[in-house]
Amino acid sequence: MNTLTKVDLAPLFESFRDVFVAQRDFLVDLDGKVGDSDLGLTMNKAFVAAYESVAANTTDPIGRTIQLAGMAMSKAAPSTMGTLVATGFMRGGKALESVSSIGTEEMSQFWLAFLNGVVERGKAKQGEKTLIDVLVPVSGSLVASVECKTTLLEALALAAEAAAKGLEATKEMIAQHGKAACFQEQTIGFQDAGATVGFIIADTLRAFVAKQQK
Repeated sequence: MNTLTKVDLAPLFESFRDVFVAQRDFLVDLDGKVGDSDLGLTMNKAFVAAYESVAANTTDPIGRTIQLAGMAMSKAAPSTMGTLVATGFMRGGKALESVSSIGTEEMSQFWLAFLNGVVERGKAKQGEKTLIDVLVPVSGSLVASVECKTTLLEALALAAEAAAKGLEATKEMIAQHGKAACFQEQTIGFQDAGATVGFIIADTLRAFVAKQQK
């Protein structure tokens, strides 16, 4: 599979939904170490709503379909993290308004817009133990893959690898945002919950395209 098309969106978002349902308790436990313990429930609600939006949308093009999925996420999960992820999907969808399929270049555009939306909304920077610490390496990896004319599957594999490294790096960081910031040095040793969500999204994309290519 060298591109994703409109017909791939519903099964892709079904994969997102299923993964976040499966990871709900893990995210609740991870978030509970230095957070509110609600991340797993938030992401569960968000991606159930996103899937339902995409599955029901048979008329809009790719970009608009993703934008509307982000809006559905925002409505279903209006917490801080729900809003950030929803903003990412809305901005990413807007970046793809004119495309009829998603290859490596379009995927890069999506993630760059996702990153910029989250940065603008959350006011965080790389190194502050947040979702940004995964989004930056994912975006950078995809930009490099565009320059190297890498296939979509290989580009997503490299991006997921970059996401895993970014997530691992958060273990040595001190939280600067949200409830976790209250714990300061106590957050060292734990991977960031928000960054974990970013990794799961990137890796689910990789797995979906790999499965479709078989």
